[in-house]
Amino acid sequence: MRSITLLCISAVIPAILAAAPNAATERLDAAADLVTDMMQASDKGVPQDLLNKSRCVILVPGMKKAAFVIGGKFGRGFVFCRHASGTGWTAPASIRVEGGSVGFQLGASEQDVLLLVMNDSGMKRLLNNRFTLGGEATVAAGPVGRDVSAQTDAVMRAEMLSWSRSRGLFAGLSLQGATLRPDDDANRELYGKDMDNKTILTSDIPAPAAAAKLETLLDKNSSRQSR
Repeated sequence: MRSITLLCISAVIPAILAAAPNAATERLDAAADLVTDMMQASDKGVPQDLLNKSRCVILVPGMKKAAFVIGGKFGRGFVFCRHASGTGWTAPASIRVEGGSVGFQLGASEQDVLLLVMNDSGMKRLLNNRFTLGGEATVAAGPVGRDVSAQTDAVMRAEMLSWSRSRGLFAGLSLQGATLRPDDDANRELYGKDMDNKTILTSDIPAPAAAAKLETLLDKNSSRQSR
């Protein structure tokens, strides 16, 4: 039984990873579609007031989750933060999301994930080499509905709020215990040289052409931070 379980794990997880878009430019396009869908879903979208108050946006299109006794989460995406003035967005910084869980589960899913970083302490987490959601960084499930007023204690205190859109076998997604770290390979692909996330998110370096559509959408939906 043990050998069968290990065989299934070794077969499922590479297949899940192989199905993900490989090019950073493809993931930017997928992230733009995620923003469009999330903002147009009036009954299931991200509340406008939370987006307007956010410090940064994290987008992970097509995050993979596979489970056969041992579960795992794998995703690659991008972070955009507001400029220090509160107007406009930085160039995209690439990130990886990785995590695992133990339990008697079976299945695979793909979900789009969006997180809002709500304050400066949350943004500081992004400037570290890696951090754990629910560990170093507090994260809460975000409320849905474009006009929802989110005033619960958990939402008000959280450094980050998370939403997901499910397209697979699992109905929901927990990011507790998942780690976020820079995706140096994707940054190198986008910028043509080594770039660290701290430099990208705290400077005025130009965004790559492939990110133009996504930045336009972010500006359209929330060009200036509100208090």
